[in-house]
Amino acid sequence: MTERHPSLEYLLVACVAATVAFVLTPIARRVAIRWQALAMPRDRDVHAVATPRMGGVALFIGFALSLFVAARLPSLDRSFESGPEMPWVVVSAAIICAVGIIDDRYELDSLTKLAGQVLACGLMVTKGGVQLLLIPLGHSTVSLGRDLGIPITILFALLIINAMNFIDGLDGLASGVTVIAATAFFVFSFHLAKDGFTDVSAAPTLLAAALAGACAGFLPHNFWPARIFMGDSGSMVVGLVLAAAAATATTQADPQAFDSALGSLAFYLPLLIPLAVLALPFVDLVLAVIRRVRKRRSPFAPDKQHLHHRLLELGHSHRRAVLLLYFWSALVAFAGVGVSFEHEQWFVVGSLCALAAVGLLLSLVPRLRGRARRRTAARASSGQR
Repeated sequence: MTERHPSLEYLLVACVAATVAFVLTPIARRVAIRWQALAMPRDRDVHAVATPRMGGVALFIGFALSLFVAARLPSLDRSFESGPEMPWVVVSAAIICAVGIIDDRYELDSLTKLAGQVLACGLMVTKGGVQLLLIPLGHSTVSLGRDLGIPITILFALLIINAMNFIDGLDGLASGVTVIAATAFFVFSFHLAKDGFTDVSAAPTLLAAALAGACAGFLPHNFWPARIFMGDSGSMVVGLVLAAAAATATTQADPQAFDSALGSLAFYLPLLIPLAVLALPFVDLVLAVIRRVRKRRSPFAPDKQHLHHRLLELGHSHRRAVLLLYFWSALVAFAGVGVSFEHEQWFVVGSLCALAAVGLLLSLVPRLRGRARRRTAARASSGQR
């Protein structure tokens, strides 16, 4: 008897997460207003009115309840039997959400917030068993062991968490990028399961489906003009779950099963997809640190020169800037997924190059229009003379 892929169960999990997050977000908004957990407009911000934070609470509850439902489904319950200890992943997400709630209300200093992140990541890695014990190297693997695996996994998780926190600068940006990243990761994991490289009910696939659903349910409330921000209570949770899915996926597939060098690249993608989809915020993070250090300022000192600020300066509207960043995130994320489809690689590469050219043109349209207007004005003024 052949095993059926539990696609309908994954769809149910995503729908539960989306519905719960969508329904609870207005409640979280009212609580945030009552507790005065508000993002007040600052010089570096792009919103003009005080906006409630703590949207991450609704997002986390949607994610947690969807896993509760998954544990009672006939196929997906196997995701809880092998791999990481899912309850500890949820507990770690709850801890980091609690740290985010405190930060949304009282604005913690960087070191205190980092300590909370390390605590949550440490519990997820040590108690939950989410560890990078194997690193792919060609058709073989390098074993890290617990002594190296634990600190490397914690550092990897901290990197993803803070990158997601960093990108949360425009209405709907972090939640939309997370939907893209989690969906790309789900497609990749489900494709590997379909071809027999991993278990169809693998934990990374389930985590990606639940996270994508939760963020999709939150996004209508968060898209421009946002009625609520996810805040650190949300951005840190989605970063933690993305890191958990990526770290877990590296232990789900056997690199010996891939037939070619390009095929074996699929074994690296669990680590590369969250890094690739966050390439823009990573570049932004590095540039910000360099920029601030050169000015002899703290690397954590805020400014208004991030990538989304630059898009606004180019002349893009708030909505169009977010959609452009969605486009580039999806292009990079699904580029990695497309490579895992061995028979379509050259078609994928050609399509991505064409889309990249279109995206570059769309990004520069306001600047090109500005130059055209200036030339027209210069010609008109010279003609009048």
